[in-house]
Amino acid sequence: MNATDPNIGRKSPPVIRQLDDSAINRIAAGEVVERPASAVKELVENAIDAGAGRIEIDYADGGKTLIRVADDGCGMSAQDLPLALSRHATSKIDGSDLLNIHSFGFRGEALPSLGAVGRLSITSRPAGAAAAQITVTGGLAAPVKPAARNQGTTVTLRDLFFATPARLKFLRSDRAEAQAISDVVKRLAMAEPFVDFVLRDVSGDGPGREVFRAQAGQGDLFGALRGRLARVLGRDFTENALAIDATREGIHLTGFAALPTYSRGSAVAQYLFVNGRPVRDKLLVGALRGAYADFLSRDRHPAAALFLDLDPHLVDVNVHPAKSEVRFRDPGLARGLIVSALRHALAEAGHRASTTVAGATLGAMRPEPMGGRVYQHQPSARAQSGPMTASFAETAPMWGRVDPPPQTGQGDANHQPTGENNDPATPDYPLGTARGQVHENYIIAQTATGMVIVDQHAAHERLVYERLKSQMAQNGVAAQALLIPEVIELSETDCARLLDHAAQLASFGLVVEAFGGGAVAVRETPAILGQVDARALVLDILDELTDAPESTLLQSKIEAILSRIACHGSIRSGRWMRAEEMNALLREMEATPHSGQCNHGRPTYVELKLADIERLFGRS
Repeated sequence: MNATDPNIGRKSPPVIRQLDDSAINRIAAGEVVERPASAVKELVENAIDAGAGRIEIDYADGGKTLIRVADDGCGMSAQDLPLALSRHATSKIDGSDLLNIHSFGFRGEALPSLGAVGRLSITSRPAGAAAAQITVTGGLAAPVKPAARNQGTTVTLRDLFFATPARLKFLRSDRAEAQAISDVVKRLAMAEPFVDFVLRDVSGDGPGREVFRAQAGQGDLFGALRGRLARVLGRDFTENALAIDATREGIHLTGFAALPTYSRGSAVAQYLFVNGRPVRDKLLVGALRGAYADFLSRDRHPAAALFLDLDPHLVDVNVHPAKSEVRFRDPGLARGLIVSALRHALAEAGHRASTTVAGATLGAMRPEPMGGRVYQHQPSARAQSGPMTASFAETAPMWGRVDPPPQTGQGDANHQPTGENNDPATPDYPLGTARGQVHENYIIAQTATGMVIVDQHAAHERLVYERLKSQMAQNGVAAQALLIPEVIELSETDCARLLDHAAQLASFGLVVEAFGGGAVAVRETPAILGQVDARALVLDILDELTDAPESTLLQSKIEAILSRIACHGSIRSGRWMRAEEMNALLREMEATPHSGQCNHGRPTYVELKLADIERLFGRS
């Protein structure tokens, strides 16, 4: 190395100095305030903690030059304003119990950190007192002075990071920073459905542009939350989401989770909250992914907004100054609740598929472009089509045919196809009654309000797969004993971790036992997997156990085999089906959970409402 060691030649030890408050606050700001969106998050959380019913957020130039948050909360007195700018001064906790936290903020770092790196002004008025204002620039506070304001607080932050210009170089474009602010506000709006939120971009001159507005919800929590999610995530989400409400050992899970057919290409529509606090936690994300593992392919991601409420003593939110990470006392309990609650809700949804599938189908249908309006009795239309040499009934294919077409001769105009049911007393089945089959792959069924198009192979594949899973759950996974047990050398830590889950692995046909020291012996493997590399399988399971409290790798491998068997054992595309076979398939779909999507998360059927079909033909 060419660099000179700075310690060479040093004759005296370095001097230890006490940093001043200004330097301490600038250092702390690096953790608390990463970007303008971080400042917005801290200020909006303070407004929520103050009991605000309405919060208005203005920003300019992506929050770099101006951030202003106004609320109608309890406010602060003139005597409290200087203390609010002191480090580790807070009204949220008294310091006696750092686990019993019921508020967003509690560290007392946000306001002094913002004042250290920007130009901060706080104007506040509590009930029954006069308003006051304090300003701080680069960590230097001015005296408190009188001000005019209704009850509540307005915090104005200008020129963020002017005191630490190096930080400005790491900020992204104004548009990217503005998008980050919008995402933060929307997450907090989901956490507080009974609070009004208004977000405005006031860059340039004029009153500004309203970016987001959410009115306070009415009624019960689920009704208010559904309305707020519709405003933030769109009505497509709420129309295709299942309400979640489950409790286990003091942990309460609520929220909405979308149907598998409403999946996304990335994890952008996953919102998780712990005691009302938006968090990004690998454990919870993994649990959400695990709940949908049997319904989505690896390149699709579920959409959900889930809220975990539990005793604050059971979760530690004081992990990082940004408070976006949490630690559960019993992580397995939280994960198990999410997985079981979501799978139960998906099972209760039965054969339901998302409405967006029908919308995409209708969007793909376009009428033929016509040069002008042509009517049936105009001579020009008849001349263009040529003379009719036979009746329509003799030449047109028979719609609704459910038996094989005749081999020779023309169809009889008065012939009633076998299996077509015109009885007006036909039961009103959810998936209707089969009326025909097209391209030997798609079943056309008529319902009371429209029609259903079923992919026969995808639907039957799901039915067979669910049947195989049910049989496996009842009879267990058959294990294949190894003639010579395979001994695998592991570290003592990995060995103990693996043996802690030996009972779970044995339920899936993998039997491991301690072999002394850090070694384990694999005595049986799942028979359905055939010949397997036991060592590679065990090491993969250990890798998964490092990041998650339990392993789903073995279960996933077995279910993948079952899915492959179901694919080969289901009705193939191109197979002609009789009317009774098609109707039997429809009835079994109605009675089987998860039949609305195939094993890869694609829809098995599309339902089109009669009103939408008529609109395509201009009949509405």
